[in-house]
Amino acid sequence: MPPLNMIPFFAQASTSAPASPAGAPAASPFMPFLTMLLILAALYFLMIAPQRKKQKEHEKMLKALKTGDDVVTSAGFFGTITNVKDDRFVVRIGENIKVEIAKGFIQSVVKRADAE
Repeated sequence: MPPLNMIPFFAQASTSAPASPAGAPAASPFMPFLTMLLILAALYFLMIAPQRKKQKEHEKMLKALKTGDDVVTSAGFFGTITNVKDDRFVVRIGENIKVEIAKGFIQSVVKRADAE
């Protein structure tokens, strides 16, 4: 607790407002709106736009896949595409082991079939 002789000082300091010059212009009511707009624009260019670009590149890679391509799934399995269906791939991940994987779960291409 502050000493008793300091209490009037604190009371006086909290009630006094900073003096503004008489000719100073008032703050614009659009300033908070402009600030929020700038923050949203920065958010879009720093986070949303790069994510969309990455998603489009992934979709382009999925459309280019064909039988014989070596791929990595999002689960970490390496395999070779043996069949391409409408919404999935049949991938051989071992001797006599074939699994059907949804197209979205192919993470990357290790080696293209025509790159040999």
